[in-house]
Amino acid sequence: MSTFNQISRPADHPLVSLEVFDGPIGRITLADAKRRNALRIELSLDLEAAVNEALSLGVRAIILAATPPVFCSGGDLDDLVSPRATLNDIARGANALISAPVPTIAVVDGPVIGAGINLVLACDVLLCTAEATFDPRLLDLGVHPGGGQLRNLALRIGRQGAVALSLLGDRLTGAEAAEFGLAWRCLPADEAHRLALRFAQRAASRPPEAMQRAKHTLDATVGLDHEQAAQIELVEQQWSMEQPWITERVANLREQLANRTND
Repeated sequence: MSTFNQISRPADHPLVSLEVFDGPIGRITLADAKRRNALRIELSLDLEAAVNEALSLGVRAIILAATPPVFCSGGDLDDLVSPRATLNDIARGANALISAPVPTIAVVDGPVIGAGINLVLACDVLLCTAEATFDPRLLDLGVHPGGGQLRNLALRIGRQGAVALSLLGDRLTGAEAAEFGLAWRCLPADEAHRLALRFAQRAASRPPEAMQRAKHTLDATVGLDHEQAAQIELVEQQWSMEQPWITERVANLREQLANRTND
């Protein structure tokens, strides 16, 4: 059995940056451009730390971006030959995004390769540009996809799409990713970042507990039949109808509608 030295990171996270905007909204940027944002253990731990810090600061949405030109080049080749950490530890950054109780939005403006695909699949919504490409290519090296990549690809683009990308070596451009459902939209870079911010602001404007419970319900009901899913949603919807914010938000909506009518 392989043994690994414990890799600890400093209190800050130099391989990623975290900004917090009004909302509050957190934007995490992969910032190891000289290594093409390779998914090394150091970057993964820094990403995990940044996600946890953002959540501790009370952010209500998270945007994931990367310093160009490469969003993420996948696993470090040296680490593939001589691993310095367990596969579970290397997945900690992506897992932190998956586990985040708030909406997460990835903005991809460059190539995403190999295990880097897991980072964008970890986010709830993916926006990309024409410069983005998506190329799993792990099996070119004989490496079996991990971190839930096959499952998460199939959830986004179906089993056929997962086979085409992972087993047959296909790759998608940004436009194709949006066409086939891997990405929500393909836009010019400035528009993609603005749209991510608008999405995050809209999410942050909503009652945070209701948003978190809705995200949890969505994940919990994906594999259920209609009756089972509807029953779970009924319980959560009834809970939401009993919350104190309903009265105020209905009154605000009525005021807005009245103002539009008067205009």
